[in-house]
Amino acid sequence: MTQLHYYGHSCFQVIHNGVSLLFDPFFTNNPLNTANPKKIDCNFILVSHAHGDHLGDTLDIAQRSKAVVISTAEIANLCAQQGCSSHAMHLGGKHKFDFGSVRITPAFHGSGIPGGHACGFIVDFFGIVIYFAGDTGLFGDMELLGRLEKIDYALLPIGDNFTMGPEDAAEAAGMLKPRIVVPMHYNTWPLIAQSPEAFKSAVESRFKIPVQIVSPGTKLTLA
Repeated sequence: MTQLHYYGHSCFQVIHNGVSLLFDPFFTNNPLNTANPKKIDCNFILVSHAHGDHLGDTLDIAQRSKAVVISTAEIANLCAQQGCSSHAMHLGGKHKFDFGSVRITPAFHGSGIPGGHACGFIVDFFGIVIYFAGDTGLFGDMELLGRLEKIDYALLPIGDNFTMGPEDAAEAAGMLKPRIVVPMHYNTWPLIAQSPEAFKSAVESRFKIPVQIVSPGTKLTLA
């Protein structure tokens, strides 16, 4: 059984048979989170970019749990300098890990670190393919990503202002053609307040792709 835990904003943890992977572990100062980051353990941490609401608690969790930080070279090297285990990758690269594989995808957003790039991830996690888009605007090559990888779950930002809004995220779903869409990066603060129910209705009516709304603090069983 594979479970996806949502801690609000863009912070997810996926777990299968004791192997755990965190996406953008923003726990401290996350208004939607109720979990104690000191009690979060994992084997791998994927960081899309270095803004504080995404790099978050990466260093503390990686140092304590000995997790491997997987990110672009600039962020991976930053974490390594702080005593963390890391695996540096970059846009367009793909690498095999014990759990499956990680492909680094473009994300149109600031990097939060000099010389860096924001990114997303397509992760094959024990046979389930998850696209974590990161903070990004809509871009046409999402259609190509949907051809390169048969995506099961697409985790897409819908908050607008800093990322895609609901309308653009719906277009992204239509290009990616995943089995299921999970909205993220919304309702953390008033500036990115959105209705996930309206997004769900738009995607399902236009593209016949199911949207699963996962409330912060709850989990979804992936199949």
